[in-house]
Amino acid sequence: MKNKLTDLNNYLFEQLERLNDDELTGEELEIQLKKTKAVTEVSQNIINNAKQVLDSCKFMENAGYGWVGNKDSITLLVGGGNNEQASEPNNEDKKRMALNYFKEI
Repeated sequence: MKNKLTDLNNYLFEQLERLNDDELTGEELEIQLKKTKAVTEVSQNIINNAKQVLDSCKFMENAGYGWVGNKDSITLLVGGGNNEQASEPNNEDKKRMALNYFKEI
């Protein structure tokens, strides 16, 4: 399954090409318009989720934990890399992060 942001980008352009097909008429065009609407809605959710992941990583970095994940975290998000995961912070780490966050606001 292709599930990187680069794959999504490619799929969105493919859908745009299908919509731009001058031979589409009537029912075929309606089907593609409905499909495009669905693809757009799902794509926006995927993009919002990726932004949330990135914002979380930035929060962890600003809290003094360095970049969360391995050195290829961004590559993993947008495509390529490997599937190594960051270790989960323990409860003490989470408390310290929360305190640091609230000191800043």
